Amino acid sequence: MKLTSNARASWIATSAVLLGVVAPLTTSAPVSAAAAAAAPSLKWTKCEGSGLDPWQQCASVEVPMDYADPGGRKIDVAISRIPSEKPAARRGALLMIPGGPGGSSLADPSGKGQKLPQDVRDAYDLIGFAPRGLAPSTSVSCGLDHADLATSKLRPWPAPDGSVTENMATARRMADACARNGGELLRHISTVDEARDIDRIRAALGERRLSAWGVSYGTYVGAVYSQLFPHRTDRIVLDSNDNPDPDRVARAWLAGHETGVEDTFPEFAKWASAPGNPDRVARSAAEVRPLFLRLAARLDRAPIPWPGANPEELNGNVLRQTMLDSLYSPSRFPTLAKLMVAAGNGTVPPAPAAPPEPVLQNVAAVGAATLCNDVAWPTSATEYRKEVTESRKKYPLTAGMPRNAMVCAAWPYPPGHAPVRITDRGPSDILLVQNERDVATPLSGALKLRRALGARAVIVTVDSTGHDSYLANGNACGDRTVSRFLATGERPDGDTYCG
Repeated sequence: MKLTSNARASWIATSAVLLGVVAPLTTSAPVSAAAAAAAPSLKWTKCEGSGLDPWQQCASVEVPMDYADPGGRKIDVAISRIPSEKPAARRGALLMIPGGPGGSSLADPSGKGQKLPQDVRDAYDLIGFAPRGLAPSTSVSCGLDHADLATSKLRPWPAPDGSVTENMATARRMADACARNGGELLRHISTVDEARDIDRIRAALGERRLSAWGVSYGTYVGAVYSQLFPHRTDRIVLDSNDNPDPDRVARAWLAGHETGVEDTFPEFAKWASAPGNPDRVARSAAEVRPLFLRLAARLDRAPIPWPGANPEELNGNVLRQTMLDSLYSPSRFPTLAKLMVAAGNGTVPPAPAAPPEPVLQNVAAVGAATLCNDVAWPTSATEYRKEVTESRKKYPLTAGMPRNAMVCAAWPYPPGHAPVRITDRGPSDILLVQNERDVATPLSGALKLRRALGARAVIVTVDSTGHDSYLANGNACGDRTVSRFLATGERPDGDTYCG
């Protein structure tokens, strides 16, 4: 997503899946512990930070800043690992690919990696990394104004009347800051660069093939890696999947929030109207949506001061952004409900905690660079105005944001390469897992990735609500299916539904 849920959520994408007859799963021989020991030497040391498993180690891999100039400047990519808990059963390495862009999986071997079943932890060294540009890898910052680090600014919410004029001005201001402060590395942060870095990580680990678990934006990274390096892949799990549209890339992910919110908001409405709920906002589910829309419109007209927040007011777009963030998981529903109740009474809760500003600056820069370097965005305010007007009419909950102009509308650099088109060419070693109701990566987008991969993949669609499915917001059936695949290579013969 994640350094802070809200900061990471600011940059999270969209995904999908479909029916299809799937070719038999290809397998490769396990990589022995001896083979791993023969890997190019990495200097593993104790990881910095608190709350980490004592077995977690850290190192760095040197990679070219510009793959078109492999002999030029080098940068470091920080990696981590917890070795297999049963070396005799070791198959290889499982790389955890983070979401975002702007997310890190450096702590994941100690975190969500420990939720993996024992036979999976026995089979793999668990590997995390901080993608290029993200500290403690060689890092970047745009030096944005503090106000532009607000989540409701990083997300391009239009003005209450639908105007995009301020968004275009914000895009120019942010892009100018990135050009002024970001340095040369900012031009070489993209999904293709991350995929190439992953292959350097694989080689540095001494692995002939690499297994991976990619989540959210990490599913697009995993798909691109599988497209560029198909015969370097072993068992690939893509969880909460991005639309791989090569013409729009991140614009398609942003647009996916329209359907993602529509898919998910009814679940919030049922929860928020349930008798006995201490955070109940209405007597029936049917009342919740109009209540939210009325409240957002009222806050558009008369914001409530919110000292310590960024911005220091609760306006309609801050409420809408809180709605978007809160739909990522049912466990976050109370955040939105409490804010609605407080705002309805003309008050605000305590200002939400924020990570240190240098962290937000770093995350924002990596996110912007990736989204804007992957594909060229329109630069015309007229085009965004038209799209926003259509979106506001059809999807009032998201108020035009998913089709609006963000920093990429004024990005000063052209993409360094064409987006990768995901195809069905390559081994059939990919398992997609996808919740039916996902605000960030909706099923409709995931189905497009499933279609693009063809016989290379099968999808497990899970009857559940929330972003991140496997071992998170999914269900036991989906979790068992993914765990079995990682541990044994056994994959469903075709697309599967976990009700």
